[in-house]
Amino acid sequence: MKAGKANYQGPRDLPDSIPVFPLTGALLLPRGQLPLNIFEPRYLAMVDAAMAGDRLIGMIQPAGPSGEEGEPALSAIGCVGRITSYAETEDGRTMIVLTGIARFRVVEEIEGRSGFRICRIAADDFIDDFAENAGAEAVDRARLLDVFRAYLDANRLEADWDNIGRTSNETLVNALSMMSPYGPAEKQALLEAADLRTRAETLIALTEMTLARGGDGAASPLLQ
Repeated sequence: MKAGKANYQGPRDLPDSIPVFPLTGALLLPRGQLPLNIFEPRYLAMVDAAMAGDRLIGMIQPAGPSGEEGEPALSAIGCVGRITSYAETEDGRTMIVLTGIARFRVVEEIEGRSGFRICRIAADDFIDDFAENAGAEAVDRARLLDVFRAYLDANRLEADWDNIGRTSNETLVNALSMMSPYGPAEKQALLEAADLRTRAETLIALTEMTLARGGDGAASPLLQ
């Protein structure tokens, strides 16, 4: 797959270790784009280090509250992204966009620098992430769109259906998953779905339960 100027054909194209950004509720998926507003000093240092190197950052969710040393445990699986857009603001913030490459499994956390965290990673379990539209034909697109339309109607929202009609199954499933209003546990379940079909089915189930409860999904208890 191509992210910015770089091509990633498989796990061997990723480094053994990357800086990681623990962020509750954030979801990055392969070929998805995640805008981030960076302002905390240690994460500004993380972005600077990534820009000086291979431009890679691993998005990962905390797995629980902070421990004795003040750092939360990390989820077992995250997604590595490449910085494909970078801008600095006059008030000291950095605005970046990460383009997702592939999911990874944390092997171990290693000593970081400047306060940000670094993990040794392995992406061998997620080789299909490097192939565009892998498994897309198995997605029940009609059912997904029906549920999406029902959610929009229930919340009095609109969508650009012409653009959606031109969107591939992979882009549709991953974009809806990333934009979904669900909590950290649900977002992690969407990330860890075995394949695109399973991710779509998980998203459908979450949305159907939300509609049945008459809510907007912001506090769905399904996986909590």
